[in-house]
Amino acid sequence: MVIMTTTSSATFLPVLERIAEEISHTPGRGRPADYIPALAARDPRSFGMAVAEPDGTVYGVGDWREPFSAQSITKVFTLALDLAREGDELWEHVGREPSGNPFNSLVQLEYENGIPRNPFINAGALVVTDRLQTRTGDAAGELLDFLRAESGNPALDFDTEVAASETAHGDRNAALAHFMASYGNIDNDIPVLLDQYFRQCSIAASCADLALATGFLARHGIRADGSRLLSRSQAKQVNAIMLTCGTYDAAGNFAYRVGLPGKSGVGGGIIAVVPGRCTLCVWSPGLDERGNSVAGVAALDRFTTLTGLSIF
Repeated sequence: MVIMTTTSSATFLPVLERIAEEISHTPGRGRPADYIPALAARDPRSFGMAVAEPDGTVYGVGDWREPFSAQSITKVFTLALDLAREGDELWEHVGREPSGNPFNSLVQLEYENGIPRNPFINAGALVVTDRLQTRTGDAAGELLDFLRAESGNPALDFDTEVAASETAHGDRNAALAHFMASYGNIDNDIPVLLDQYFRQCSIAASCADLALATGFLARHGIRADGSRLLSRSQAKQVNAIMLTCGTYDAAGNFAYRVGLPGKSGVGGGIIAVVPGRCTLCVWSPGLDERGNSVAGVAALDRFTTLTGLSIF
């Protein structure tokens, strides 16, 4: 096998096509998230993958233009939007360490006085959304505007069916929010926060949309219009937390296999960043037992192997 060590755009599409062909012959693609009924009906053999360059050029294969539920991928963007507003004060309310526990676990909160381990487990994401809500008055709307602008797709929107489904099955998230509120780590009324959080997670976007929207992390904090969202140091921080915490309690294995900052969602999507070079999004709804897309992790593994693009 020849490893491509060049990173010109001409290499991306052939690599994506090769990956899609390999993935199409892979058995055992996992199962869609069944605890959110609106996601359970997705075909686990669906597959799409896109790569976006810093200038906005995007390439894709398979179902790369089909919208899917972004779910926890959105946590990256709310983190960036809040970090841009309040800076290091955020880290007084949420940590930066891997949890080692499932993404919806309550266990550590009691031992750690209501401070979630990191922004990407559900408890941490609720804190970030709460703080963004306090600063904007509409955290989910702020996120949607940002994603529309960065992706260049004004049609992006919330999926009301998914949001309603999550609301109906949101007891664990409500428990997390109430528990943190008992420690003074939640500012807004819990029903308001949960509505914002479920709407945030319900946003439907395609691989192309999310690869483009993630571009500010490859551009070291610079948005698509050339304005700066994050300092270079803050962009590094977000990428670092994605690497160590972005795939729940499988982050070590993801770093071992893929070698890139990444963030998964139970809708089957994963975004990944090659700082200074490109951003990626892959989608396939079949999940492993940790909540990560089986085909998505395999595809990103192949991408870094075939191109030689990695942070290591």
